[in-house]
Amino acid sequence: MTTAGDGSVLFPTSLVGSYPQPDWLIDRQKLAGRFPPRVRARELWRVPAEHLAEAQDDATLLAIHDQEAAGLDIITDGEMRRESYSNHFATALDGVDIDNPGTALDRTGHPNPVPRITGPIGRSRPVERADVEFLRAHTGRTVKITVPGPFTMAQQAQNDYYPDVRSAALAYADVCRQEIADLFAAGADIVQIDEPYLQARPEEARRYGVEALNRALEGAPGTTAVHLCFGYAAIVHERPEGYSFLPELADAACDQISIETAQSNLDLDVLESISGKTIILGVIDNSTPEVETPATVAARARRALDILEPGKIVLAPDCGMKYLPRDAARGKLESMAKAARQLRAEAGVPSS
Repeated sequence: MTTAGDGSVLFPTSLVGSYPQPDWLIDRQKLAGRFPPRVRARELWRVPAEHLAEAQDDATLLAIHDQEAAGLDIITDGEMRRESYSNHFATALDGVDIDNPGTALDRTGHPNPVPRITGPIGRSRPVERADVEFLRAHTGRTVKITVPGPFTMAQQAQNDYYPDVRSAALAYADVCRQEIADLFAAGADIVQIDEPYLQARPEEARRYGVEALNRALEGAPGTTAVHLCFGYAAIVHERPEGYSFLPELADAACDQISIETAQSNLDLDVLESISGKTIILGVIDNSTPEVETPATVAARARRALDILEPGKIVLAPDCGMKYLPRDAARGKLESMAKAARQLRAEAGVPSS
């Protein structure tokens, strides 16, 4: 079986992970008015608990439909079941107290309630396996699922058990590795680890970030990706000129690296250092609901062609689209898919 993203499809298109949740499912005004939750935030859901799982399934079907209708090659579940990219997984683990949370600073320096580590980090059950099984049952296209990374989860917790944060990160890596194996067994083609705090905390990341990441990826039986970003555009408005942690990922065991370039207009020379990886190239700006033209999206992608072979590029938004209006997100995906077809034509490869 060939998988979009392995070079068999030129300029494949994909979400990074999240897609806007319907307003009938989650209170989007409350969601936008707070920092991404690290502990549970059940007050965000509009649907009563006894009907929530069914509603999340229905929303997932809508997300799949929108991606397929837009023409995406790689489909995610849109993270419809999640209050944030990380808390869905991090709060399901053993060894953490979410009823009596701790405090940690987020990447903007704002204190947030976070899981408090009170014992050995463990995983008594697969957390996202059913999500992959549902996704796999409802699309015939390549599917991707995301998991928060060990370094990021350790930064988003109060460590009251391990001797240091590195030890906590390595414990998180062990449960990530177990989860990744289950996700591939359930039918995932690509598993992406979200590690935005490698960029947010670069000095600490250089000490043990890649060590924890490689421990999580050890033995992965399929295509793996790592996502780094500057934060959700709706929350973090200012973009630096470049990544503070990226060349270090040349030593990471992942196949793909997801970066943002659209909003920041990133200097792509940095890709030279990780040119051995397939790059999930952020070509959609999530800071505005304005829908880019296919020509604009294609021009952003062409910037990378001076450094990367066409078969080493996946087109995607900069980051998750969670905070965008759904009609804007859908329009942006359509433009991205049209840009991919244009780039394939320029390369002499017809679109399927």
